[in-house]
Amino acid sequence: MRARAEPQYPADSKLESAPDAVAAGEVGERILSGLERVLFGKRPFLTRLLACLFAGGHVLIEDLPGLGKTGVAKGLAGLLSSQAQPVVFRRVQFTPDLLPYDITGVDVFDPDRREFVFSPGPVFANILLADELNRATPKVQSALLEVMAEHQVTVGGVTHRLQEPFFVIGTQNPVEFTGTYPLPLAQIDRFLMRLKIGYPSDEVELEILKKDPEHTALPSVTPVAERAHLLSAREAVRAVYVEETLLRAAVSISKASRARPGVSFGISPRGSLMLVAAARAYALLHGRIYVIDQDLIDLAPDVLAHRLVIEDGAVDARTLTQELAYEAVAAIHR
Repeated sequence: MRARAEPQYPADSKLESAPDAVAAGEVGERILSGLERVLFGKRPFLTRLLACLFAGGHVLIEDLPGLGKTGVAKGLAGLLSSQAQPVVFRRVQFTPDLLPYDITGVDVFDPDRREFVFSPGPVFANILLADELNRATPKVQSALLEVMAEHQVTVGGVTHRLQEPFFVIGTQNPVEFTGTYPLPLAQIDRFLMRLKIGYPSDEVELEILKKDPEHTALPSVTPVAERAHLLSAREAVRAVYVEETLLRAAVSISKASRARPGVSFGISPRGSLMLVAAARAYALLHGRIYVIDQDLIDLAPDVLAHRLVIEDGAVDARTLTQELAYEAVAAIHR
């Protein structure tokens, strides 16, 4: 579908008083270029991943082993971690015997001080790779709800705040179900996007064999930005302009999903909010300080499909959300 013409900004759009959107876009381009040295030929995936980070959300990568999920997470941390402002990266391998306090932390008795002292768990990081999240029990999965939504952990009645930014990259294997626990809708809904990396093309795979980026490019990753740059970029994202017609289109997509045959539970208002937030970051990474209707079309399956509960096996969630986005955008032009 052809994108809309560039909108006219109102005088009070607040873009002039926002952090420099151009500088934020340049930071995004440097990060994307660095990630492309680690994961070849996957610019659309990397752009969406970075849009999640810039929008302040989390991402769930549902794909087969060996496609570069861990390398991307490590590379992202390395690109943002300067000596002055280090970014803490931690990886948690989720297993059925994991307990909630193994990831959130626990109060430990200190005999010298004769009191309990909080010992932080691995969630106290800036970038957390939650590997094979669906292998953990529901009790452990639920322990992530507060930390992902509120960026805090409550243990023993005391709340401990996490340092910003806090970004969760969750992974799960879509074909291996032995010893797994399906993620409940409340947990899946905490992820801004659900993405797939997919197999590389023949040419790209040949390049991977020649250069072996995990053992060459990844160890040599150097910072191209700092935590402060990322926090400024998030401010710039929030100032990206969205026409009211596009806001209404986002509402229309969610509303239509609730009445669609074959759908048990449609998209909540949170889904609409997440779509607009993602579109703002996506626009900024494409060199714009305004959202166009094509942004909603491009992102609808990634942001909304995992929020649907489908009762009809013949209905594909990604295809449905794409159709709803086309319908909502087409209504704008009538």
